[in-house]
Amino acid sequence: MAHDHGHHHAHEGHGHEGHDHSRGSRNIRFAFFFNLAFTLIEVAGGFWTQSMAVLSDAMHDMGDSLVLGAAWYLSNLAVRGRDGKYSYGYGRYSMLGGWLTALVLAIGSLVLMVFTLSKINEPHEPHAVGMMVLAAFGLAMNGLAAWKLHGGSSLNEQGAFLHLLEDVLGWAAVLVGAVIIHFTGLGIVDPLLSIAINLFVLFNAVKTLRKGTGILMQRLPEGFDEVKITDALRALPHVVGSHDQHAWTLDGDYIVLTVHLEVDTSDAAERSQLTKAARELLQGMGVHHATIELELPQDECSLAHH
Repeated sequence: MAHDHGHHHAHEGHGHEGHDHSRGSRNIRFAFFFNLAFTLIEVAGGFWTQSMAVLSDAMHDMGDSLVLGAAWYLSNLAVRGRDGKYSYGYGRYSMLGGWLTALVLAIGSLVLMVFTLSKINEPHEPHAVGMMVLAAFGLAMNGLAAWKLHGGSSLNEQGAFLHLLEDVLGWAAVLVGAVIIHFTGLGIVDPLLSIAINLFVLFNAVKTLRKGTGILMQRLPEGFDEVKITDALRALPHVVGSHDQHAWTLDGDYIVLTVHLEVDTSDAAERSQLTKAARELLQGMGVHHATIELELPQDECSLAHH
């Protein structure tokens, strides 16, 4: 499901991880093509076995393929670092890939749930043996792929690994459902399983959407204590006040902050020392990129009244 995978920090893209990076990118590419091929097998299998649960799992996998495709493309793009058009680098694109996929998955799971519920009263028994074969194949393949990605270093790789692990759980559920249907003849287990899978997908998609929307709307980063930072900055020598403090995050990890500090000194050396101290203080408090403007209290700040 679209978690907060896909983060590739903008500040990681300065070519200092050459070998490790190409391996990570190769792994993500493998996971992408693997998931894509698997989704196609699953869709065909869903129609063949007449199983809504398999089709719901297929949609979940399709979402994973989209996210992994975006992560693969972006892990290559992020290496380019900053350029003339994107002064912060490409960090936010990875988040955007996850956000859009979560939107697709949320809509898809709702549509599948409505469809499943409309058919729930029709007596219908899926092809249980076919479901078992598909699920066993799915477990083996996804287990192998998850094992291959296990222990990846980048956030992208960890995200891909979590996806594959989730797919393993999805297949395990389908397998259990197929066994129950096979031995009890209770066809209703299939639509119920389908609804459970879709609810799981929807829950994760909404979580990702909320997080992503907060990032896009430049909400304060999660766990970021603005008051604590303001107090720490105001406690620095020569600082008599501060205003226009804004903090936001590029991709959920990389934090940017801008602030205006009012100072009681016009001595160049003291001002330069203060800026350095403020920058170090902010870095120690989790800010990756700070822009600090110093003003004398009598300066008319054009922004102060906004």
